[in-house]
Amino acid sequence: MKKSLFLGAIAMTLLACNRADNNPLLDQPNTPFGVPAFDQIQLGHYLPAFDAAIEEQKAEVDAIVNNEAEPTFENTIVALDRSGLLLDRVVGVFFNVLEADGNDDMNLIAETVSPMLSELGDGIILNDKLFQRVKFVYDQRDQLGLNAEQMRLLTETYKNFADNGANLPEDKKERLKEINQELALLSLRFGNNVVAETNSEAVQRFISDESLLAGLPESAKAAAAEEAAAAGHPGEWLFTPKRTSFTPVLQYCENRELRKQLLMDYTTRANHDNENDNKAIIIREMELRIEKAKLFGYDNPADYILADCMAKNHQTVDAFLQSVWAPSLKAAKREAAELQALLDKDLPGEKLQPWDWWFYAEKLRKAKYALDEEEIKPYFELDNVRKGAFGVATKLYGVQFEPLKDMPVYNPEVEVFKVTEADGSLVGILYTDYFPRAGKRPGAWMNQILPQYIDAEGVDHRPVIINVGNFNKPAAGNPSLLSMDDVETLFHEFGHALHGLLSKAHYKSLSGTNTPRDFVELPSQFMENYAYEPEVLKTYAFHYQTGEVIPDELIAKINAAGKFNQGFVTTELLSASILDMDFHELTTAEGLDVNAFEQQSLEKMGMIDEIIVRYRPTFYNHIFTTGYEAGYYSYTWAAVLDADAFAAFKETGNLFDEATAARFRHLLEQGGTRDAQELYLEFRGKEADPKNLLRRKGFID
Repeated sequence: MKKSLFLGAIAMTLLACNRADNNPLLDQPNTPFGVPAFDQIQLGHYLPAFDAAIEEQKAEVDAIVNNEAEPTFENTIVALDRSGLLLDRVVGVFFNVLEADGNDDMNLIAETVSPMLSELGDGIILNDKLFQRVKFVYDQRDQLGLNAEQMRLLTETYKNFADNGANLPEDKKERLKEINQELALLSLRFGNNVVAETNSEAVQRFISDESLLAGLPESAKAAAAEEAAAAGHPGEWLFTPKRTSFTPVLQYCENRELRKQLLMDYTTRANHDNENDNKAIIIREMELRIEKAKLFGYDNPADYILADCMAKNHQTVDAFLQSVWAPSLKAAKREAAELQALLDKDLPGEKLQPWDWWFYAEKLRKAKYALDEEEIKPYFELDNVRKGAFGVATKLYGVQFEPLKDMPVYNPEVEVFKVTEADGSLVGILYTDYFPRAGKRPGAWMNQILPQYIDAEGVDHRPVIINVGNFNKPAAGNPSLLSMDDVETLFHEFGHALHGLLSKAHYKSLSGTNTPRDFVELPSQFMENYAYEPEVLKTYAFHYQTGEVIPDELIAKINAAGKFNQGFVTTELLSASILDMDFHELTTAEGLDVNAFEQQSLEKMGMIDEIIVRYRPTFYNHIFTTGYEAGYYSYTWAAVLDADAFAAFKETGNLFDEATAARFRHLLEQGGTRDAQELYLEFRGKEADPKNLLRRKGFID
């Protein structure tokens, strides 16, 4: 995996901080389970904490470099893995809070500390004396008697150095440092621009005429009215480019122009030639990524990035995507024809547009399956859905979840859970933070606040994990009710959380989700399979008003409609994956026009006009901010694995088959300590069969 010890770099700014001795980020917290003392951390604590933690890791690395003893696995490889624990804590706190509850001051701190972190990472990776010690041990690896995990740590450590420039000549090392720092700055600015555009007053759509909202469910109108009142517009309704806000409009609102306006607000973010425009950032990022790949002897960024993934090269990824794209596009065209027929009845002569798809798809779903999502939502109360996900984990792996009160949190909306084995021993701590706020970036994610590892004394340090989402806030007097997509998202991110929580690695750089990117989505997508299984639904889907368990009739409708609209869903996803690969297969960015390039890519793949790619370039955070460049295909790659893995349970006739669950838990526990393909083969006993995915989507019988 090409991951530097820290990815980040930005120019120094203001914010002088008081270097108080009592810094809750530096002191061992006097908190339950050693979680961060969020309630004591103030803005002024961050910079001094970064200063001290960086200096501590520098000293730890210097001690390794200056050790006069001959390099060994323990005094070099293990010592390096165990360095930076204080910095791990500071980074884990700061960047989680920045993403979930950030503000302008936090952004300034990020711009201040990122070059410090980038300089530290490059100073370690490009330290020739340190690399020579690592290489000395690596060259003797076959004579050291290492076990499989130790060999993996040694191999991955050596590759991390080599893949990040340790073998480069000095002039190229210096250039690599400059590239890394500029890329990190651009990445941070890209993400900030997307947040700014999402929160911009220019896309706050206040509606004063209720007739324009015909067809919109009362729950969506109530949420929009509360948003408007909070924004100082009582008696109106507010809609924004946040998915929880505009999705109900796309699905239900009869006003075609309003649907168009809101979808365009969402899909044109950071593409308005203003101070938040991301096109120039994309061009510069691609210039630098291409230059970086060529420093390492690769023609394009994709091959440089993919060399350590399961796919290995862009040809494998391209062939894989095309194998799924063809049946997906065929299904999408068939679906578009069905929706066009419905549109013809309402607006003869009009062509189906992207802002019509969700609206008519909802109508078609009702007509075909008598399935109305608004009829289902009352059964998907957030707390109950979370309990349902927890219950699946309990049945599969025996783990228990206990809510913890009065825990330090960074925002009052955050909840904390203690996760234990059946015998009461600690598995880890899980934070959940589910509601949107101005300082939270869009989407949903899992992060690690503190890593799992076993220290020199044999103490197993259990992880602290967080799940973050942007689900509907409860309207006045009602709980938060989730859409079907939201339910799948909650199960998905919880799958990532389990991957982190169940980790049993000795070394932190191999623990939890530290796996190849095209493997890391397997645990998350595997969990999605359970969300709508009838026996699982009956454990969590209770009507929030009556307490009635979801009726068999509704369960049957949900499952009957399970393959509905999958052409759209898969085509939208795959088009983003192909667009990602097209960008990262570039060998030059000279003359790159972002919008024209996107259009050329879509035309080349044969994308139909009725569907907009899931992520247009200027708000494509996955590939220009969060490290998924040349990696968005991973969701589909892992979908093949997760469909095949779930088939292993189905084949036993028991969704919670004890022996199969034990094998899958073992896979989760290993983290990155083993080769991903070996782990999957050990679990399944054979290669994953892509037909399980195509069959699940209804593309083949």
